[in-house]
Amino acid sequence: MRRSGELERAVMDVLWDAGRPRTAKDVLDALPDRALAYTTVITVLDRLAHKGTARRERIGRSWHYTPAASRESYVTSLMMDVLAQAGDRDAVLAHFARSVSDPEADVLRDALARAADEHQRSDDKGKRRR
Repeated sequence: MRRSGELERAVMDVLWDAGRPRTAKDVLDALPDRALAYTTVITVLDRLAHKGTARRERIGRSWHYTPAASRESYVTSLMMDVLAQAGDRDAVLAHFARSVSDPEADVLRDALARAADEHQRSDDKGKRRR
C-alpha cells in the first residue's frame, strides 16, 4: 500500500509533467498505479488544493488542477520543513554539505554566491532610500 505522501507526490508529478490543467480523470489515467480508485485521486487533489500545493479551477462541470508552484519550489519547501524540525540546524546543514557530490557542492557554492550578491544589492537599495 502506498503512503499518502507518496501518492501526493505522484499526483503532483503528473501535474508538473502535464504543463496544462488536468482533471482528476486525466490524473488517474496518467498514474502508473492503475489500482487506485477515482475517488482516491479526487481526495488527493482536493487535499493538495486545500494545502495550496495545487490550484483548481471549475471549467464546465469539472475541476481542473495545476501546480501552485514549480517542482523546485515545492521540493525546497519540503527541505525547509525538514530543516525546521532539526534540533541543530547548523549541524544538519554542515552534514548535508559534506554529503553532496562535488558537482552538487559547486551548484551550492554558486547559488550561495548569487544569494549573497542579491542580499548585498537589496541592502544597498535600502540604504539609499533612507
